[in-house]
Amino acid sequence: MAGAYTILGRAVPPHHLAIATIGTVVALVAPKPWTPKVKNEPKIDASSPEEEKFIKDFLAKHEEAKH
Repeated sequence: MAGAYTILGRAVPPHHLAIATIGTVVALVAPKPWTPKVKNEPKIDASSPEEEKFIKDFLAKHEEAKH
């Protein structure tokens, strides 16, 4: 049988290290379905309430046109 690595005084076969590495990478990179979805909305920095209303109406009108 092939050699093994000694980790914390125990013999660990290389294929166990490979499986652990792949599992760790997949666990860190895979999307998490239980995290809340973040809604992407533009931040409106209007100088007046009228300007803010105009921007919101403009965005709503163009969202309807897309669908």
